[in-house]
Amino acid sequence: MSYLNTIEQLCDAALHPGKTILATREETGKDLVGCFPIHTPEEIVYAAGCVPVGMWGGRTEIQLADKYLQSFCCSIMRTNVELAMRGTYDMLKAVIIPTFCDTMKCIVDNMKLAMPKVPTIAMAYPQHRTLSAGVEYTVSEIKRVRHQLELILGKIITERQIEEAFAVYEEYRQAMRRFTEISAEHPDIITARKRHLLIKAGQFMDKAIYTRMIKEISRGLEDELPSGFQGTRVVVTGLLSEPIEMLDIFDENHVAIGADDLSLGSRLWRTSTRRDVNDVFQKMACRIADQEGDTFLYEPEKKKGQMLVDMAEECRADGIIVLMMKFCDPEEYDYPIYKEEVEAASVPMLYLEIDQQLTSFEQIRTRVQSFTEMLL
Repeated sequence: MSYLNTIEQLCDAALHPGKTILATREETGKDLVGCFPIHTPEEIVYAAGCVPVGMWGGRTEIQLADKYLQSFCCSIMRTNVELAMRGTYDMLKAVIIPTFCDTMKCIVDNMKLAMPKVPTIAMAYPQHRTLSAGVEYTVSEIKRVRHQLELILGKIITERQIEEAFAVYEEYRQAMRRFTEISAEHPDIITARKRHLLIKAGQFMDKAIYTRMIKEISRGLEDELPSGFQGTRVVVTGLLSEPIEMLDIFDENHVAIGADDLSLGSRLWRTSTRRDVNDVFQKMACRIADQEGDTFLYEPEKKKGQMLVDMAEECRADGIIVLMMKFCDPEEYDYPIYKEEVEAASVPMLYLEIDQQLTSFEQIRTRVQSFTEMLL
């Protein structure tokens, strides 16, 4: 049962990201590069001999960030600016920021002032990402990020190094697909809280080391007997499943996550790489072009509603829970569209507005309890 110890190690790593990041730097001897959510080209960072560090915000008192950000910006961005102004990110060699929303476009310049010691690299994805011109633009952006990182680090990042890094990330993505599949069969062991922490830990560790640990957990779960779980199984969608206290409420009410559509979740690994593409930059660009149902990527067909319905059917979920990050405009714009489709398919759905700085959870507790009782 050694894999249970590995579960605890990774959960602890996710709960203490600062400690984990410093331990990773000491263990690997690699420099650290910050990666804002989402779809940062981490393979380029890894190829440079650095560890990509996920910058997913967290709970902290906002005291300084109000100098640059309005109160109606999402809590992840506000927290990142707050921590930058405190000097928390001064350990990083650089920070890469994709510009998916209006707030993130402003954050690029805000972060230059918030952490003057750390260079920032902005990255823009094309709106028409599926067109050949869009793929080529994505390739050019990835190459530009590589060039800027080379200038900052003072080293050349070869194409071979990028190919090797891409292979590491492909192994990671494959391992995560298997982990989320097998963990859904054992919600008694991988609770909603543990599932999130196990996924999040990978944002603060060397991907090769993390992947080995996730594979160990999956092998351990494969040897376990079916759990006979009698609770509520759901599909969750949104930016991420925090604060952690919300997941404690899920566990209290025997709510298990059968599948997810989360930015800090399956959106990181669910899209397969095209087998007919050989160039590594094209592979990375095509993964973005082929991503479906992602709120942050332009998609005129709006496939997310049917995708959620199909996910719920495939994992035999009792319903769908929407984790709506407060003031996340892209997620809020998409909600009315897929809400109508989900309701038309008669799939029960619960809407929860979340914020990383939440301190009171009684309303969420009441809504989750009512939702599970309604499904009995």
